[in-house]
Order: sequence, then structure tokens, then C-alpha cells
Amino acid sequence: MLDRDMREPLFDYLEDFYGKIRILEEKSVGSSRMDVFAVLDGEFIGFEIKSDSDSYTRLKTQTVDYDRVCDYCYLVVGRSHRQHAHEHIPPHWGMLVVQETDDGQVEVLMDQLPARNEKTTLAEQICFLWRPELQQLLKDNELPAYAAKSKQFVRDVLLERVDPVALKRQITDILFERDYQQLLEQIYQKRVENAAKRGKRIRSALPKRTKKKRRRRSS
Repeated sequence: MLDRDMREPLFDYLEDFYGKIRILEEKSVGSSRMDVFAVLDGEFIGFEIKSDSDSYTRLKTQTVDYDRVCDYCYLVVGRSHRQHAHEHIPPHWGMLVVQETDDGQVEVLMDQLPARNEKTTLAEQICFLWRPELQQLLKDNELPAYAAKSKQFVRDVLLERVDPVALKRQITDILFERDYQQLLEQIYQKRVENAAKRGKRIRSALPKRTKKKRRRRSS
């Protein structure tokens, strides 16, 4: 099966398996691009898709990058990869198989459940948040705004001052509800305000939404 034919059945399966979930596609991490990045309550899950026409050439690098930020990771493969795919992933990775049945239907099979990835850290995961979202976390935790400080400074404050379990849940809550267009508008408006203070004008138009995203929920 081709990648494009695997995604829709995969999304349906994830929605049934996990329940409340937000699915994002093509999210950059390190030198890789996650095929599917899922946000759950308090957890991040990454899915690397290898269709029947794909090779394992970049998988070693991809597993390292996924492990930086995901609590759980899956390799999603077509039928032709099922026998040998385990040899190319770390032991804690799970594996799903998407294949066509004899009657022409598509099925998704859980070949191996993942174990929790112990390599990721909250310091890596908080980097998913944009500046307005970091400011919201400061406000929610009754911390100073630190408007003149860098994003890294704000991240460090949150990591130091907020209970890690609570912070992780706040991060996933924010990403679950993220509205990319609204964020871009907030960032653009802030740039306009900062430029006005310096006596300058922003000539460029509001950036267009470029993030390819998919939002799916079930109760």
C-alpha cells in the first residue's frame, strides 16, 4: 500500500483505540519530519509510516528524533515490511500494520504495543509551544509575564517553578486546542506593536497558515 492509502485507515484506528486524540501531520522534529504526531491527555505519540514502496534508509535517524519528544512511538508499515520491520526499530517502539484484505478492505493490526520512551524530557516537549502559549502558561500558573525575556528563559522558569506532572498536562491541553490561524494573528499583531514602538511599520501581510493539520476527536 502507498502512504496516502494508509493514513485514513490509520486515523480511524487511532480514534477508536485512543478515544480523545488530536492528530497532526508532517511535524518537524530535529532533522526529521514526523508523519503523524498525536496529542492525548498528558502524552505525545509519534508515528513513522513506511509504505510498501518505502525503504529503511532514514529510519535510524528518525527513531532518534522521535525519541527526543514522544512518550510513545510507533512504526506503521505495509504488509511487505511486517516480517523484518522489528529489526529496524528500538525495542520500546510499537508497530502497526496497515494492509488490504482478500476482500479488498483495509485493516489495521496491532503487531507490537509500545513501551514508554524514557529518553524524552519535558524540556524538549515544552519547545512545541509558541510564544503566546508560553505566556498563557505563565498567566495560568500565576507567574510574572517576563515580556522582555527570551522564549528559552520563559521555558526555564516554567520548568523550574511548575510541578512537572501539572505542566505536562497543561502543555498537551494547549496543543490539543491550538488554533494555528489565531496564533499567527497574535504573533503578527505583536510584531506590529513592537515595530510601532520603534517608529517603524510592518509592510508584510499577515502570514498565511502553512501548518498541515488534522483535528479529530471522540468522547
